[in-house]
Amino acid sequence: MTATTLFHAPLAWLDGRWQPDVLLRVGADGHWLDVRAGLPAPEGARRLDGPVLPSLVNAHSHAFQRAFAGLAEQRARDSDDFWSWRERMYGVALRITPDQLRAIAAQLYTELLAGGYTQVCEFHYLHHREDGQPYDDDLAMSWALAEAARDVGIGLTLLPVLYAHAGFAETGLRDTQRRFRTDADWVWRACQRINAAGLPLVSAGVALHSLRAAHPEDIRHLQQRVGTTPVPIHIHVAEQQQEVRDCLAATGQRPLAALADYGLDPRWQLVHATHSTRGEIDRIAASGAGVVICPGTEANLGDGLADLEGWLAAGVPMTVGSDSQVTRFWVEELRWLEYGQRLGQQRRNVAAWPGRQPSTAARLFDACLKGSAAAAGLGAWGLVPGARADFLVLDVAGCGLSGLPADALMDGLIFASQGQPWREVFVAGVSQPLRDAARTHRFEAVMQACWGA
Repeated sequence: MTATTLFHAPLAWLDGRWQPDVLLRVGADGHWLDVRAGLPAPEGARRLDGPVLPSLVNAHSHAFQRAFAGLAEQRARDSDDFWSWRERMYGVALRITPDQLRAIAAQLYTELLAGGYTQVCEFHYLHHREDGQPYDDDLAMSWALAEAARDVGIGLTLLPVLYAHAGFAETGLRDTQRRFRTDADWVWRACQRINAAGLPLVSAGVALHSLRAAHPEDIRHLQQRVGTTPVPIHIHVAEQQQEVRDCLAATGQRPLAALADYGLDPRWQLVHATHSTRGEIDRIAASGAGVVICPGTEANLGDGLADLEGWLAAGVPMTVGSDSQVTRFWVEELRWLEYGQRLGQQRRNVAAWPGRQPSTAARLFDACLKGSAAAAGLGAWGLVPGARADFLVLDVAGCGLSGLPADALMDGLIFASQGQPWREVFVAGVSQPLRDAARTHRFEAVMQACWGA
C-alpha cells in the first residue's frame, strides 16, 4: 500500500458488540490509523458488502501434519490413543523435504485464510534431513515455511522448537525423532536469524516442545539466552493424562505446577493445558501467561476437556490453534470449545457470563481476540489503531444467517452457520484470494508422492 486507504462497514465488531457505520482508515504501512463507529462513508471510501469483524491468530500449528490429516481415523488394534497416533505421525515427519513442506504449508495457509485466520504461530520442530543431519542451511525447513506464508499472504510467527529428549527419564531422542534434535543455543540462533532477515509479515519467537522433551537444564539455558527479549515463548503442557502421571513421578508435581516454578510471564503461551487444577490455574493467572486450546485436535486425539470455566474465570489470556490440522477454521474451534463443555457437563451456554457477557459466542471470541497479540508476539491485534489492518467481511446469506437480528450475528456465526462465511479476508489492508488451483495441484502431487503407493 502506498497511501491511506478508507473502508466503510455497515456493521463492525468493536468493543465486544456490533456497531453501525464504521469508518476504517489504513495507513501506508498496512496498519490501522483509525477505527470509528457512527460515521457516514466519505467520498473515496470503499464500502464493504457485509459486517466486518477482526480475524483471529491461529496460535498453534504444525504445518507438516496437514499431510497426515484424515489418515489416522482407522483402528487396527485393541487400543488407539495419542501415543499410537504420534508414532504414525512420525512416519510423515521422516519423509518430507523442504520443497514438499513449502507446498504443504502453502495449501494449509490458504485454507487457514479461508478459515478466518490471518496470522499463524508455527510450532516448528521438523528441522533436519531425513537422516537427522543438518541441511547446508540448517534453517532450510524454516525458510520453506516463510516462503509458503509469503506466497499466500498470511502473517507468520515462526517458533523454532527446543526438542532434546524423548521423555522425563530419558536422555536424548529416539531414532524416529532424529529430525527434531535441537538445543537452546540452536533455537535462539534460529530465532535471531529469522528476525534479522526482515521478511514481510514474518517474525520469530521460541518454543520448548514439552517438559518431557526439554529437561530443567534445557529450559533454564533457553531462558538465559532469551533474557528479557520481547519474543513469544510457547510450550506444550498437560495435554495427556499419561504426561501428568509421568511428570508427577519425575518431579513430584503436575505439569502446570512444575512449569510455573520456572517463572512465567506474559510472553509464555501454554499449549493445550488440558489437565489442570484450580490451584494451577491461579498460579498461571498470576504470571500473566496465556493458554492455547486446540479443541478440534484435542477431540481428535482423545486428550480430554480443558477447564474452560476455570481459565475464563481467572482471566487467563486465551487463544485457539489448528495444531494437527484436522480443523482449519476458528468458527469450528470455538464451537467445539463450547460444545465439549456442554457434552461433558450436560448443560448449555457454559462459557456465558450472566450479567456481564451473556453471549457465549461473544465471550469466547473476545477472549481469543484479546489473547491474539501476545500469542503471536505482536504489539496489538484487532480493529484498533496500531494493529495490522487484518479483517473479515461476513457473508450473512452465504453462511445461512439471513434474517438474524444484528445483535445475534456472532451467536449465529459460531453456533448456527454453515459453509464459507467470508466474502473477503484482508491482511494488512489487502484482500487475499481464498483459493488457488496451482497450490492445490502442488499439494496433491506431494500427497501422491507420500501416500500414492
